[in-house]
Amino acid sequence: MTNIPMTVAGAEALRNELKRLKSEDRPRIIQAIADAREHGDLKENAEYHAAREQQSFCEGRIQEIEAKLSNAQIIDVTKLQNNGKVVFGATVTVYNTKTDEEVTYRVVGDDEADIKQNLISVNSPLARALIGKEVDDVAVVTTPSGEVEYEIVNVEYL
Repeated sequence: MTNIPMTVAGAEALRNELKRLKSEDRPRIIQAIADAREHGDLKENAEYHAAREQQSFCEGRIQEIEAKLSNAQIIDVTKLQNNGKVVFGATVTVYNTKTDEEVTYRVVGDDEADIKQNLISVNSPLARALIGKEVDDVAVVTTPSGEVEYEIVNVEYL
């Protein structure tokens, strides 16, 4: 597996989720399985099967997070010298020439992406168009409704 780029905040969020899964969810599910076993016949015990399914999801997520963290390349953009270029982790303010709107995005890893919080994946078409560009450069993004031009207004390494 290759290195997975991740911001410091993204890695911390995954560590917190892993800690919660191991220290809270896993013991709760184990207790639910034990309680369901006491009800008798396991073949027709819906509570038991539901708890086992929860356990399966929990263990799968724990393995997934551990794999991601072990392959994570954590990039702290605040430690980089701001040369004005859009890089992974940078916060970019762009001007959409079609809609006359100015929007600020942060380029993050796939797991951290959340468009509602203006966190865009480094693998998204917009981020790929922005990476390497500087202030006043224009990035052209091909969308289903045609090409959209974004002028880079500001680049910050926060």
